[in-house]
Amino acid sequence: MNPLPRIALWLASQPWFMRAAKFVPPLDKRLHRLTGGRVSLLGIAGLPSMRLTTTGRKSGLERTVNLLYFPRGDQFVLIGSNWGKPRDPDWAHNLRAQPKALVEVRRKKVPVLATEVTGERYAALWREVLEFWPGYAMERSVAGRELPLFVLDRR
Repeated sequence: MNPLPRIALWLASQPWFMRAAKFVPPLDKRLHRLTGGRVSLLGIAGLPSMRLTTTGRKSGLERTVNLLYFPRGDQFVLIGSNWGKPRDPDWAHNLRAQPKALVEVRRKKVPVLATEVTGERYAALWREVLEFWPGYAMERSVAGRELPLFVLDRR
């Protein structure tokens, strides 16, 4: 049994670890580029990771980020935690403006359509998300905002 997911889960519940936001995404992006997409930090930790490509809401250009996702059947669930920052991540704003996107999981590209979850569906999905990754509760508290949830369905 791989102990790394358990270690990653513990790290994610530590408030001091959110300061890693300055280093983790750029390092993960570089690692992805150097290995031709075969390796990511989340992948090393045994966690479900994807590359999300959205259309920039202002620029119209493709924007790609590496993200942890919650696998839910055939769906991908994204949580806009932005490492506990007070504003939603750019990719969330981009999905709101243009819900058609592309995800890459294990080097396989999948076109998706994103739906932001709200209301009663939000509360139910939030409980599922916290079972998957309890650290999001701390990020939500630190951010001082409700973290957006997006369900991505294959197109």
